Amino acid sequence: MIQSHDDLTEGAAWLAQAEPRFAPVLDQVGDLPLRLKPPGFKGLVEIIISQQVSVASADAIRSRMAEADLFDPFKVQSAGQDGLRGAGLSKPKARYVHALALSDLDYAALERLPDGDAIAALTGLLGIGPWTAQIYIMFCLGRADMFPPGDLALQEAARVLFDLDARPTPEALALMAQQWSPWRSVAARALFAYYRIIKQREGLG
Repeated sequence: MIQSHDDLTEGAAWLAQAEPRFAPVLDQVGDLPLRLKPPGFKGLVEIIISQQVSVASADAIRSRMAEADLFDPFKVQSAGQDGLRGAGLSKPKARYVHALALSDLDYAALERLPDGDAIAALTGLLGIGPWTAQIYIMFCLGRADMFPPGDLALQEAARVLFDLDARPTPEALALMAQQWSPWRSVAARALFAYYRIIKQREGLG
């Protein structure tokens, strides 16, 4: 489990030794962010909001959702899909969040499930694919060995770090990440942070 900065420090030290090319990256990025969110409906909705939009757009929608008190499943049920769209969600995401509010997902039970079973439970819901499930497990459940290989930022960071000719496919990146177990969540944080450095270096953000 990753519950504190001490856990991240331990994982980063292991990662730098297991794969020396991470060492300069970890030096550049400094202290890795915990980025932990409480498990439950709100945390999962925030991740759904983040699907395929910029950080700024996701933050703006989260703010409007909070103002409308739409991080409560019962309020979401009352607001309906139109209310969610009024808060800035796209039509598909409004459908996903409304369906989630109506679901009988047992968030407490998710915390006790192995990673594979938790992913299966989450991806069985409308609008929740592997990326959303993996991000929830990594940042809301605090698992130390989760990695979302379908994330484009991670793929691009890996391309630059490992001097690859092209972005690795999700399958190829998942295979690479096996070498970073049991601290794949730390590797993901390092690559996310490195991606931000790459963007700044290239004048993209």
